[in-house]
Amino acid sequence: MNSQSGEPPTMETATTRRGFMEWFSWALLGLGSVAMAIPILGFFLGPILKPRADEWVDFGPLTDFPQNSTRLVDVLNPLRGANDGMTGKVAAYVRRIEGETFQIFSTHCTHLGCPVSWFKESGLYMCPCHGGVYYEDGGHASGPPPRGLYEFEHRVEKDRLMVKLGHLPTLQDPGSAHVSGKNS
Repeated sequence: MNSQSGEPPTMETATTRRGFMEWFSWALLGLGSVAMAIPILGFFLGPILKPRADEWVDFGPLTDFPQNSTRLVDVLNPLRGANDGMTGKVAAYVRRIEGETFQIFSTHCTHLGCPVSWFKESGLYMCPCHGGVYYEDGGHASGPPPRGLYEFEHRVEKDRLMVKLGHLPTLQDPGSAHVSGKNS
């Protein structure tokens, strides 16, 4: 019933209310779709619109790396985001051969990217996921990895070790890293 005149609602009034609710529902669906599309578009278009190159990171003074030894170093990734937290860190194995001769290895297996571990006693890097094994020089020893560990570009600057880091190296896009070892 019409509250003002006491008459039942006409067909025209009911259609208008239904039309408004239909229009409102479509508008709400459209806003929700736009809100969901923004992060997806950002994921795909971000690297194209805002590419970031690897950067040089200070790993510390040369005295921190004894000769003929391998050491794990954790640093903040220069390409990390504001909300990355612990995932904004990157690790690398630093092998000092002698003097200013170094090898800097990614901790990621070239098979599927699992973190490898260094075993000083055997002089091998081993991947716990599928049994990949690498020699001390980063070369492929056995298991499913297709080649040696990724080796980062580095330089010595004012008695400090500088390493070019950034994105995670992959076979398709190794970035500043290259594959090391005899069997690569």
